[in-house]
Amino acid sequence: MSADVTSIDPHFVNITPNNNVAWHIFEALTDVDENVRLIPGLAESWRAVDPTTWEFRLRKGVRFSDGAELTAEDVAFSIDRPATLASSPGPFTPFTRPIVAKEIVDRYTIRLKTATPYAMVPYDMNSIFIVSKKAASGASTDDFNTGKAAIGTGPFKLARFARGDRVELVRNDAYRGPKPAWGRVVLRIMPNDGARVSALLAEDLDAIEYVPTADLKRIRSTPRLRLEQKVSWRTIFFTLDQRAEPPPGVTDKGGRPLARNPFADARVREAMSKAMNRRAIVDRVMDGAAVPASNLVAPPVFGHVASLKPEPYDVEGARKLLAAAGYPEGFTTVLAAPNNRYINDDQIAQTVAQLLARIGIEAKVQTMPLAAYFPKARNLEFPFAMLGWGSLSGDLALRSLALTYDADRGLGAWNWGRYSNPQVDQLVVQALATVDDRKREGIAQDAMRLAMTDRPVLLLHHQLATWAMRRDLAYAARTDEYTFAHHFRLK
Repeated sequence: MSADVTSIDPHFVNITPNNNVAWHIFEALTDVDENVRLIPGLAESWRAVDPTTWEFRLRKGVRFSDGAELTAEDVAFSIDRPATLASSPGPFTPFTRPIVAKEIVDRYTIRLKTATPYAMVPYDMNSIFIVSKKAASGASTDDFNTGKAAIGTGPFKLARFARGDRVELVRNDAYRGPKPAWGRVVLRIMPNDGARVSALLAEDLDAIEYVPTADLKRIRSTPRLRLEQKVSWRTIFFTLDQRAEPPPGVTDKGGRPLARNPFADARVREAMSKAMNRRAIVDRVMDGAAVPASNLVAPPVFGHVASLKPEPYDVEGARKLLAAAGYPEGFTTVLAAPNNRYINDDQIAQTVAQLLARIGIEAKVQTMPLAAYFPKARNLEFPFAMLGWGSLSGDLALRSLALTYDADRGLGAWNWGRYSNPQVDQLVVQALATVDDRKREGIAQDAMRLAMTDRPVLLLHHQLATWAMRRDLAYAARTDEYTFAHHFRLK
C-alpha cells in the first residue's frame, strides 16, 4: 500500500487509505463497480418513495463477523455515528447532513428523509460504512484499532493493526459474497515508491499499487511480473484565482501590480489552456500513464461528455488571445503544486511553467509537501495551483470544484479560483435534485459542456491507476484506484 493508514475506525477520518482498508472489513448500503457505477451493497435495492424520501431494503441473512444479523437498527446507528465523533480531522458528516429523519419500517427496511429533493442519497450512502450497533455503541476509535469494535460484514476480519507498518487480515467465513481466495492477507504500508518496487522485485511482496511511471518499463521487462492499468477517476488540473481583485503573486514582467486580474478574462484562460501540450506531458512526463483530459471526470464516470475533446496545443493562437486580452508581453505569476501527492506532480509543474513561457507568461514554480501545500491552497494563497480530483459523477465534481462558493449550502467547497457562472450553478443544482438517473445524467452533461467551454480550471490529464503483481495473479483494475485483496485471484 502506498500511503499510511491512520485508523481502522471507518467513521473517524475520510481519507482514501483508511477507506481502502475499511472496505476489507466493512460494507456500505451501496457499492460501486470497477467503473465507479453504483451497484447494490448491503441494500439489495433502493427507491425514491417521494421526492424527499429514499427507501433501502437490506439483504436478509447478512451477518457480522461476530455472528449477529445485520438489521435496519445497525444502519440507523451507523448513519448517526459520524456526527458523534467531534474530534474527527476529516468528518463523514457531509454525507449524512442532508438526512433530516430516519424511519425503520421493519427489520430489513429503512427510509431516509431529506429536507428538499436530493438524488444523491444512494451515492452518499456508499461513503457510510455500516458497523454493528452492539459492538460499536460507546466504542472509541482505539477500540476499532485494537479490533475490539471492528466488527463488520466484509470479506475479512481484522487480526492486527500496526500503525505505520501493516494491517493483518483473516478471511471472514461468514461473508455473504464469494469467499476470498486468501485465508490471510497482510497489507504492508510502504509510502516510499522505490522501497515498494524493490520489495516486489525481491519477491517480498506479491503485489503493489501506485507503480512509479519511471519503473513501468522495468516491470514490463521482468518475466515473472505483470501490470494491470485503468484510467483513474483522478483528474489533474490547475485552478486560477478569478476573484475581482488582482491575485497575490501576479504582476507585469517588471514586478509591478496589474491593473486587473488576467485570470478573470476568459480569453486569458483559453490562451493558457492552448499552451498546455497535454500529449507531451502524457508521453514524456507521465511515460504514457495518463490520458489527456477534456472533462472534470474520466471516461467511465457518470456525467462524462464524450463529445468534448482535449484543448488542441496552439502556441500562436494562445499568443493572439493574450494580445487581444491586453497582455501582448504576457505577465508573471506564481505556480504552486505539491511535490508528494500526485504522480510526478513536481515534474508536471516544471513542465507547465516551460510551456507557458512560450506564450510570454513567466510562471515561478513553488512546490512543497502536501501537509504544507493544502492549508495554503485552501486559504487561497496561490493564484495558480495544482489540484487532483476523483468523483463518482460529473455533477458532484462540478458541485465541489466549479459552483459559486457558498459555505452554508456546501457548494464550491474546493473552488479555489472562486469561478462563478449562474447557469452552471442552476444546471448542477437541478441535476442533483433529479431522481431519474437518465434525466439527471443529461442535465449533468449539459452542465459539464457549459463549464468546460468557460474553462473554470485548466485541465491536464486523467491518471492511469497501475498495479504490479506476480504473473500468476490477476486483478480487475479499478477507476477509483482502490486496492482490494479480495479482488486478487490466481489466474
